[in-house]
Amino acid sequence: MSKRDYYDILGVSKNATPDEIKKAYRKMAIKYHPDKNPGDPESEEKFKEAAEAYEVLSNQEKRSRYDQFGHAGMKGGPGGGFGGAGMSMDDIFSHFGDIFGGHFGFGGGFGSAGFGGSGRHRVNKGSNLRVRVRLNLSEMAHGVEKKIKIKKYVSCHECNGTGAEKGSQPVTCPTCHGTGQVTRVTNTFLGQMQTSSTCPQCGGEGTIITNKCKVCHGDGIERAEEVVSIKIPAGVNDGMQLSMSGKGNAAARGGIPGDLIILIEEEPHDELKRDGSNLLYDLYVSFPDAAIGTTVEVPTVDGKVKVKLPSGTQGGKVLRLRGKGLPDINGYGKGDLLVNVNVWTPKSLSSEEKKILEDLSKSQNFKPNPTAQDKSYFDRMREFFS
Repeated sequence: MSKRDYYDILGVSKNATPDEIKKAYRKMAIKYHPDKNPGDPESEEKFKEAAEAYEVLSNQEKRSRYDQFGHAGMKGGPGGGFGGAGMSMDDIFSHFGDIFGGHFGFGGGFGSAGFGGSGRHRVNKGSNLRVRVRLNLSEMAHGVEKKIKIKKYVSCHECNGTGAEKGSQPVTCPTCHGTGQVTRVTNTFLGQMQTSSTCPQCGGEGTIITNKCKVCHGDGIERAEEVVSIKIPAGVNDGMQLSMSGKGNAAARGGIPGDLIILIEEEPHDELKRDGSNLLYDLYVSFPDAAIGTTVEVPTVDGKVKVKLPSGTQGGKVLRLRGKGLPDINGYGKGDLLVNVNVWTPKSLSSEEKKILEDLSKSQNFKPNPTAQDKSYFDRMREFFS
């Protein structure tokens, strides 16, 4: 079953502003909130679907990649995906709980902790990491797996990320009793209004640490080096960004790790230039070879190939080697290798060579006589860019 368009899910146009996207998601989240639709799996699925759409469209980098590549770009290449449907309900609340402007409710109508209730406490999220990966054209054409060593925050080896000293455990916060929220009830002319805010004592975690780990000092994380294996898909471009979910910095005290953002950099090729999915190559041939015809070698990402140059080849002719370019990242075939033929004119001649060319210049065969098939430079450029 194909995935629905993220803009359609939220009911906004592709030109929607960030504020319009936020309002649309809030409306969907309220409509399909699990506290409002208890025991309804269809509503829960739509709630997750809306969260997935908002996660992408509220992030400028992800939205740009989605607009360019669709859902294929959202596979994130390595590490699998962008949360959303793969998130648990607690993950969604920890990511987007602030979208409601704080938990609220009238008379506790949507759960014990107000809107978004069920006693959910705040979950920490680690920060994202960003790395640059340089690739040559062959690696971009076929895809590659790279192993890189990065310095990052990982779970503390001493306390396994709890932040508490060995032999002790975090205790339930006495202020919020483990909910991570403190609730206040105010009498208004509309009746009682119940509001909830983050617990000031535990910071929304629901627990406090009385005996802190001596290695991480209660944070639950420490600096370390880690080797990460990154699978780069075929067809990536220079400047493209991929995301590995959960491979960023670890979060304090067992929260959700951040993501690893991979920025692709293209390593210049000695002979080939890239133009989208096509490759460009300048071939220089001598005047005799262009006139008589010959076989030449042309570089590709997979090595050299032999190309037959017909007799009478004119300078500026473009030979198209179909399928010898780079693959489209969305799987829409491969580009071509465009070989631009340049007829080389010698800059200095011996007296003997001059005499031969002077004799040849008197031949009618050597006088320019272009036909309708011999396109002008402007015609070739127009055809090339059309």
